Amino acid sequence: MKIVLHICCGVCATAVVERLISEGHQVLGLFYNPNIYPFPEYAKRREAAREVAKRMNLKLEIPPYDAEEWLREIAGLESEPEGGRRCQVCFRHRLRITCRYMELYRFDAFTTTLTVSPRKPAKVINQIGREIGGERFLAGDYKKKDGFHRAVVLGKEFDLYHQNYCGCRYSMKEESS
Repeated sequence: MKIVLHICCGVCATAVVERLISEGHQVLGLFYNPNIYPFPEYAKRREAAREVAKRMNLKLEIPPYDAEEWLREIAGLESEPEGGRRCQVCFRHRLRITCRYMELYRFDAFTTTLTVSPRKPAKVINQIGREIGGERFLAGDYKKKDGFHRAVVLGKEFDLYHQNYCGCRYSMKEESS
């Protein structure tokens, strides 16, 4: 199956790309994360995604960084706690763009690396993905089958940048508290 994979960061991408390829899928990576703040942080994560693509022979698309569009999407939800409604809007925004890439490239399905993180609710992400793409969303919980551990191991092996907060300016404040 031809799959567009939304990539949130290099470390998370490693284990998911490895798994999808081992299952026989053709994978196109999509690094689309206008939520990441500040821009130098975005650039570090983008470079880590490029390194994964290079090492794993993965074609990678990187749309322009448009933080303003993301801020419009989450307007009114700035004070939501990490994991709250703001995160659901953020997941929906990024998965909607990933679905558009799937349609543009005429791929069979799309999915995301977001579920490899132990801090991300696979059930919520998968529900949003199905609402957007129906059966064309490849639901998964990539943290299972030792996925998160494998991502950490590969991230260290590839010497990838590993962030210490989810990505948006609001999660950055929560992590530093």
